[in-house]
Amino acid sequence: MRTYKSQKIDLNADYPCPCRRNGRIQPITLTEAFGCDRCQQIFVVQEDGYMIEQLSTHYPYKRLWRWTGQQWKLDRSSLSVSYLPLVVLASFGIMVFFLLLATLQTPAGAPSAVRLLTTLAVSLAVMGMFWLAARR
Repeated sequence: MRTYKSQKIDLNADYPCPCRRNGRIQPITLTEAFGCDRCQQIFVVQEDGYMIEQLSTHYPYKRLWRWTGQQWKLDRSSLSVSYLPLVVLASFGIMVFFLLLATLQTPAGAPSAVRLLTTLAVSLAVMGMFWLAARR
């Protein structure tokens, strides 16, 4: 697999449109933005100068592209960063739900307070492991 190194975006040059509609994005005068002559989209250069962001999009997350020198590469790192905490939280919630369900349906001989304390201890231990893993 070939890796492409990102290049800094020249604010005075024109580039192919990252939307893949055979258009060209050209700099908009007195701004740090580009406009496409085909799809009429506006792209803003990020502060570091290596990525552009599509404005007025109907996607729930920002679409960012990096210029490799020949083509645009969609930057997917922001997507994984924004959804990772949600996935961890959802999996933790499902695990706690099934753990509670399993401990509350044990035989009637065990006191319910002991079952509840055991469930809370295991839940806190798992939450501590997630916290330690996320801290790295």
